[in-house]
Amino acid sequence: MGKPNKLAFIGGDARQIEMAEYLWAQGDEIYLFGFDQWMRNTAGITKAKSDQEIPWDQLHAVILPVSGLKANQKVEACFSSKDVILNEKWLKQTPESCVIISGISTQELEDLLQKVKRKTIKLLERDDVAIYNSIPSAEGTLLMAMQETDITIHKSNTIILGFGRTGQTIARTFSVLGAYAKVGTIHPAEKARAEAMGLETFEWKNLQNEVQSADLCINTVPASVLTEDILVHFPVRSVIIDIASPPGGTDFSFAKQRGIKAILAPGLPGAVAPKTAGQILAKVISQLLGTNQVEKEA
Repeated sequence: MGKPNKLAFIGGDARQIEMAEYLWAQGDEIYLFGFDQWMRNTAGITKAKSDQEIPWDQLHAVILPVSGLKANQKVEACFSSKDVILNEKWLKQTPESCVIISGISTQELEDLLQKVKRKTIKLLERDDVAIYNSIPSAEGTLLMAMQETDITIHKSNTIILGFGRTGQTIARTFSVLGAYAKVGTIHPAEKARAEAMGLETFEWKNLQNEVQSADLCINTVPASVLTEDILVHFPVRSVIIDIASPPGGTDFSFAKQRGIKAILAPGLPGAVAPKTAGQILAKVISQLLGTNQVEKEA
């Protein structure tokens, strides 16, 4: 077994806790910053009270929250009693081989990386993470659908917009439960995949007609797709669950005017299954750091 990696988590939510504990169990040295309100103490996991308690010059990776870096270099920190700001000078103290790991890319993160010149990995942009995450996303979508509708999923008219990795798992889940699931996508390959799975599809140009009988519409497309000209054709009883990245693909203001229940629900894995979501990310990080894949993928 090689030397343990030294990893610093800067802010985060329950997923970071699971990641830290998983990686610690694998033998890595863990430093947490921005977790003063996390009450559990684990031997071998250091809750740093200040940046001076972190060995920046020895770190193999700095792990940011899934939401990445926000304005003014602020990071999400659910377990901190005060704002957590990622200081540029901390990263400049790290070895050149140190990798910055984030869930997503933001302009603030890209600007910072231009200054510190460190490799970076965006976990949520990886195919393996997206496929694994599609499972808690589908379960979370199903939970919301059951809570927000007054009918059973069985025999419901359910439309799934987009048939990427998450859309595939959602369509399969609802279909197995007996929903009349129909898939809309502009991509011929996705349409072919859906039909190969035995799912009914429709041409995107026919979306206005398709939504007229929809009990439930699940959008996974990160673009403006459910606009006014589409929403006017929805029955008022319909429920829209939009799991695309903010701001979603739905005109929520117009949906509200029409009395249609439309819910923006991004980040479902962390919301409904933080333990599983954290373990998914931790396993990928462990594989990357343990098999020297960082150089290839960063």
